[in-house]
Amino acid sequence: MIPPPAIIDTNVVVAGLLTSNERAPTARILDGMVAGTFRFLLTVALLAEYRTVLLRPKIAQVHGLDEEEVDSLLEEITLNAALHEGNPSDASTSSVPDPNDQHLWELLDAAPDAVLVTGDRPLLDQDDGAERSILSPASFVKLLDASLFAE
Repeated sequence: MIPPPAIIDTNVVVAGLLTSNERAPTARILDGMVAGTFRFLLTVALLAEYRTVLLRPKIAQVHGLDEEEVDSLLEEITLNAALHEGNPSDASTSSVPDPNDQHLWELLDAAPDAVLVTGDRPLLDQDDGAERSILSPASFVKLLDASLFAE
């Protein structure tokens, strides 16, 4: 069983970089993105959001990476991603708890077989009637683990 392509929310990438627990679901997801061990989608907007958030002074102080190291990490992630244009011309008809996450909804609309992986409780709790898969990092890691044992 091959897991569906994932859209990894910025909070998962940040948490994966900040955790000291290498077995934490967020760390495993970030490591998987860098290693290319699962399929994930990326847009220019999402990549830019990763960079902006990772370079915020309070976050950068915790992870300890400078701008060049953040760019190097993002380059590794990009090399393993399936770049997608999203659906910028057709605004999603669904409501998003945070308008700043509209690009995630547009990408989900453009790639309906994908799953959104997020630690954002309002997104996890979102039920707008649309058929979308939104998973916590722990649930996504379980899905990845199950697919490894199914092969």
